[in-house]
Amino acid sequence: MSPQGRPKGEQASAGRAERHTLQERVVAAWYEPRPTLAAWLAWPSSLVFGFVSRFRRAMYARGFARVERMPVPVVVVGNITAGGSGKTPLVIALAQALRERGFHPGVVSRGHGGHGGVHAVTPDSDPAIVGDEPPIVAAAGFPMYVGRRRAAAVRALLAAHPACDVVICDDGLQHYALARDMEIAVVDAARGLGNGLLMPAGPLREPEERLDEVDAVVRLVSGTVPHEPQSDGRSTFMTHEPLPWRNVRDPQRSDDGTRFAGEGVHAVAGIGHPQRFFAMLRAQGLAPVEHSFPDHHAFAKRDLEFPGARAILMTQKDAVKCASFADERFWYLPIRAVVDPSLVAFVEQKIRGSQAA
Repeated sequence: MSPQGRPKGEQASAGRAERHTLQERVVAAWYEPRPTLAAWLAWPSSLVFGFVSRFRRAMYARGFARVERMPVPVVVVGNITAGGSGKTPLVIALAQALRERGFHPGVVSRGHGGHGGVHAVTPDSDPAIVGDEPPIVAAAGFPMYVGRRRAAAVRALLAAHPACDVVICDDGLQHYALARDMEIAVVDAARGLGNGLLMPAGPLREPEERLDEVDAVVRLVSGTVPHEPQSDGRSTFMTHEPLPWRNVRDPQRSDDGTRFAGEGVHAVAGIGHPQRFFAMLRAQGLAPVEHSFPDHHAFAKRDLEFPGARAILMTQKDAVKCASFADERFWYLPIRAVVDPSLVAFVEQKIRGSQAA
């Protein structure tokens, strides 16, 4: 028993809950349409953040810091905001589209929460080592490597898969040590750029003007994306299309979701924008009890002990971290990104132009 009269386990749980609540409040403040008082109080720190960010980028641009170029084209898919914006589904969609066009794509990322070094990723890789999103890419059938130094990850990927002729970097828009032939920035249209301030006063990793410098901007929207090209590929939209539900414990089991109607159903989301997932469930006619967690939350069994729960619904990203303790009540919703064909055509054009050069 602790001096405060509570078991240490309860104290740890209370501490996690407090941190969770604080994170939620910070993110909520970031995405207010106008800066809150807390944002203005943090504004001086954001000026320092902006100076360091610009200085660091200038060091690479002017050759004072080393930039490594790879022997194959590199396409970076990233964002300028903290948190998720739908990058990984877009990476998978682009890799699939390029494979259909005769390319042999591979994927690299830093691997959120990874332990350093370079790791080849399989669908069964430990998310505590490689991160929670890379196993999803590997499960889609693409060579996947993670490493804090993306260039080292690319070299390992190419050494193990010499047929690979294009690399897609999942995240890493700000990782200037890796030369890139194309930059794609993803924006969650539902949240936009929040209050427009740099971290920690707002969600921006780089100023909004950075979007003018990337090759293409893709906005994640609800609804449908036209199947005919709508532009030159430089400014397009994508949407997330839900696929049949899969059981976390036995992914061979699928379901249309009708069994999840009614009471006793809980939904959890440890992603950048949990409300996007919950809205997708409501669109399916479901009304589960909603539980949001911080992005990349390392789920433990105790997090999901909901009395009387007959079903626990989650994203595929969260399922990766729950597979070790899941029972038959755990289900995840796979999604696929539907993108404007003009974006794929534009990416192919950039890749072939790079190869010719």
